[in-house]
Amino acid sequence: MATITENKTTKKKKKGRPKIPDYLVYEILDNKKIYYKNYRKVLSGELPSEAIMGSSDLQAWIIDTIVRFLHRFLDYKKYKLLYNEVGYFYTPSRSKKWLNLDIAIVSREKLKKPQGTYLKIPPEVVIEVDTKADLSKIGSQYYFLKTDRLLKSGVKKVIWIFTEYKKIQIAEDKKPWLTVDYNYEFEIIDGININLDKLLKEED
Repeated sequence: MATITENKTTKKKKKGRPKIPDYLVYEILDNKKIYYKNYRKVLSGELPSEAIMGSSDLQAWIIDTIVRFLHRFLDYKKYKLLYNEVGYFYTPSRSKKWLNLDIAIVSREKLKKPQGTYLKIPPEVVIEVDTKADLSKIGSQYYFLKTDRLLKSGVKKVIWIFTEYKKIQIAEDKKPWLTVDYNYEFEIIDGININLDKLLKEED
């Protein structure tokens, strides 16, 4: 009896960490859940979830500037321009791994018509302005991993715009990745060249 009583009293239930709600998951990169920046403040009650999911005014400004620029020159018979955090299944399973895209230029021939789901075909070009992801655990390698996964999935070009440092990263598969200043003119697609510094100054 003593042994049984001892087992009952010493057997303790292990308490795990509280589960983080799925709505705070920003992306799934490989097998890692990437949460929204400041998600801990939502868990602690300091902020509502909506407060961490929106874009900053600077991020939204730059995205709008680029989108309006592309509207002027992009061949809409050939491409569709998608933006506003487009979800993209970047693996063949298309179920558990997705990434969010600020701007995606998609082939109309491949897209056919919208299906009401996340994208299942790789965009031709992806443009990202900063990130809403929490990088406290994954660090700056997030940018390289996301870029790599996008290129391996079939995206032809990935462009990152880093507002804090006013730098742009241009990545294409099997080519050296470039990191340049805002005033560097480069091609987005089909001979459409952009100089972000000049474009932003035109709006001042």
